[in-house]
Amino acid sequence: MPQITIDYSATMEGAFDRAGFARALHEATVEIAAAKPEACKTQFRPSAYTVFGYEARGHAVVHVTIGLLAGRGEETKARLTETVLELLRAHVADAAFTLHASAEIRDLDPSYRKFDR
Repeated sequence: MPQITIDYSATMEGAFDRAGFARALHEATVEIAAAKPEACKTQFRPSAYTVFGYEARGHAVVHVTIGLLAGRGEETKARLTETVLELLRAHVADAAFTLHASAEIRDLDPSYRKFDR
């Protein structure tokens, strides 16, 4: 915990500072949601083909999902979501596409388990 997944259009590759974004996102998650730095895990999943509305060109989509153990209030989740969007603005360079960014915070299911090896 937290489990962070970032789905994004592959056309963003050259414009998306993934390493910088992940570092800043982990720092924000520690500060806002009281997570431990070593618990932050992020996966980036590029999508080879993205369509926005009726258009397949000129648009890029990024969606960040953060799964947290239950117990954070709605205010904390909203603050973290707004911070995610601010960080995306800072870590995606201006490019020849319109960026559509979104984020959500969800509670992990009580069945969530993990192990480290």
